[in-house]
Amino acid sequence: MGTSTFSDFLQLLDRSGELVRVKARVSPILEIAEISDRMSKSPAPHGHAELDCNPAALLGGKALLFENVEGSEIPVAINTFGSYWRINQALGTDNLESLAGRVQQLVKPEIPTSLIEKMKKLPDLLKMASFPPKTVRNGICQQIVLEGDEADLTKLPIIQCWPLDGNLESGQVFDKAAAAKVTERGTGRYITLGGIYTVNPETGDRNIGMYRVQMFGPRKCAMHWHMHHDGARHFRLYQKRGEKMPLAIVLGGESILPYAATAPLPPGIEELLFAGFLNGGGLELVKCRTHDIEVPANAEIVIEGFVDPNEKLLEGPFGDHTGFYSLADWYPAFNVTAITMRRGAIYPTTIVGKPPMEDYFMGKATERVFLPLLKMLVPDIVDYSLPISGVFHNCAFIKIRKEYPYQARRVMHAIWGAGQMAFTKFIVIVDEHVNVHSEQDVLFHLFSNCDPERDTEIVRGPVDILDHAAPELGAGSKMGFDATVKMAGEGRVRTWPMELEMDGRTKELVTKRWAEYGLR
Repeated sequence: MGTSTFSDFLQLLDRSGELVRVKARVSPILEIAEISDRMSKSPAPHGHAELDCNPAALLGGKALLFENVEGSEIPVAINTFGSYWRINQALGTDNLESLAGRVQQLVKPEIPTSLIEKMKKLPDLLKMASFPPKTVRNGICQQIVLEGDEADLTKLPIIQCWPLDGNLESGQVFDKAAAAKVTERGTGRYITLGGIYTVNPETGDRNIGMYRVQMFGPRKCAMHWHMHHDGARHFRLYQKRGEKMPLAIVLGGESILPYAATAPLPPGIEELLFAGFLNGGGLELVKCRTHDIEVPANAEIVIEGFVDPNEKLLEGPFGDHTGFYSLADWYPAFNVTAITMRRGAIYPTTIVGKPPMEDYFMGKATERVFLPLLKMLVPDIVDYSLPISGVFHNCAFIKIRKEYPYQARRVMHAIWGAGQMAFTKFIVIVDEHVNVHSEQDVLFHLFSNCDPERDTEIVRGPVDILDHAAPELGAGSKMGFDATVKMAGEGRVRTWPMELEMDGRTKELVTKRWAEYGLR
């Protein structure tokens, strides 16, 4: 399990040499973001061997705690999950593969066949029963309560990440000329690492998302979510009723919470249940002060309020994880009714942009942890990788154990029908011996094994909303590459040559004698 509070997590990082305390006075407008961007692309203190063939495994720098931030008495923590080592610590594991093994048992448990096996399984069953959250009367997140006019967002050190954030009009062209005209700073301040808590008004089902929130004033924000997000679905239900939607923004809490909020869970599985699974026990929740949403009792800061069914604000643009600004558009207004926090609260935040950044490592955790679920949906898959340059929705490398003609095509279409993997724009299918975590190995086999006419598959369908290259918003084309060895029945195939590989006996001999050669 991870830590009980975000402050505890920072102390763990501090003891491990993974945290830098910045005492110099800094601005939340762009300065913190630039420092974090440079840090995220520097070597990490603890290199990680899980994906040692991926150069990004050695990056991430250190977590940062800014203790003297202009305009606020609250310290700012950033890049806290920005390395393989730190994301493992947050999830309470030494290895993401072992955590994936736990997920494997969750999605496909072994069925006990005898009384003795059932008795052995009893602790697991009792542990499963402890996953749901527990409601408590008090929590440290409400040690300080600010309501009404006292609930002032400007008291929080909300950051601006990129120069044009919130500074252009809807549909305005993004170019250097437009950037040069930007004179007003601070209009694009965003809450970027908050869990967004909503409830389905018809079923009572809870949801946690992680959506960006633009501050428009002391008590007003724009709530950005894409139409397919559960938070947006909940909002549409309230909108049909003509009712304001209660919502809470949660910052901090148990170290597993930010990851749980981003996890692509199957329908019907609540993030709080998954968070309990990661935590090794159900999380404690406390009811908000101004509505009935329940939030983690151990949170650092909670922002309560209601989303207006009629009022909209022009949100954006925003420097996104794609490495480009996402366009400005109209989104619902969120009106703040209360801000609660623990004494000595710390404000967690993040910046996204060209990878590697903090979100890259959270995304790679999802890649590893949800491999068992993807293999359940598409049993042909041996392993997969979402390469850093693909920013998670643009590209996927898929390894299969090839057994019959056109199997790679079948896998492509299965992936395009599998939840959020449906948005993958480029898919490269390779054979079992290829290392999908080595971009050079994948590209070697892509360029070697593909005939452009025979081995590519182009389809039309939904694409990521943030894909600016798509001809329509959220709709365009996707391409698959069959980079496997071709066999009879897959079109015109000539005699396929053997790939070069040294024999095992010679490799073993050289390995044993390596020290004798005087080589390093």
